[in-house]
Amino acid sequence: MLKYNRMLIIFDVEGVLLNAEYLPVLAQVMGPKKEKEIWDITNAGIRGEINWEEGLKRRVHALRGIKYEDAKRLAEGLPLMPGAKELCSALKKAGWKMIAVSGGFTIITDRLKTDLGIDKIFSNELVFKDGKLDDVIMHVTSDKAAAVRGTIKEWGIRKEDIVVVVDGANDLKLFALAGFTVGFCPVDVVREKANETIDKRDLGLLLHLLKKNFGEAVLINAASRRQ
Repeated sequence: MLKYNRMLIIFDVEGVLLNAEYLPVLAQVMGPKKEKEIWDITNAGIRGEINWEEGLKRRVHALRGIKYEDAKRLAEGLPLMPGAKELCSALKKAGWKMIAVSGGFTIITDRLKTDLGIDKIFSNELVFKDGKLDDVIMHVTSDKAAAVRGTIKEWGIRKEDIVVVVDGANDLKLFALAGFTVGFCPVDVVREKANETIDKRDLGLLLHLLKKNFGEAVLINAASRRQ
């Protein structure tokens, strides 16, 4: 029987697996002025115009005092990206491993294991004090690749068998890990460096690109793969 190498796909979360950016949504609780402030910092970070870590801390600190109940309710209401369930279901059946790595927070990423079957998730953690938002514990920095390298080594997956799907400049270091890179509705710098881009907010379109690049075997016969 023909033997296939195990494939791995690494996703960014906000703007890729989730069709939303959490902190701007959370800022709506505090009114339009605060929402604009958070969006301005968020977009500057996505474009790579400010230090990402400092930008994240500034946004969280600007939202101090928001109740945990509001933060949890809004997190659970963030919509999945169209096509995400279709894509992840197909990859799971085909034996792919799936990682999500986010500069966002466990409050929004934990559900992805259940909703999409993601195998491993890396994200940051919001700190609530007396039931109100107070700070952030950072596990994932602007070097998202550092968060996932150990798992890739543990799983023994080759670079040529790794796909990375991202949208923002702060995700670019992940490209060094992959043999095939995809910009999903990306900013210009990601568009310039990605092997392929998707410009419609539909992750199901990635199935066509994977078949085009790797052949039908990665989605049809992969269930018989062994590491």
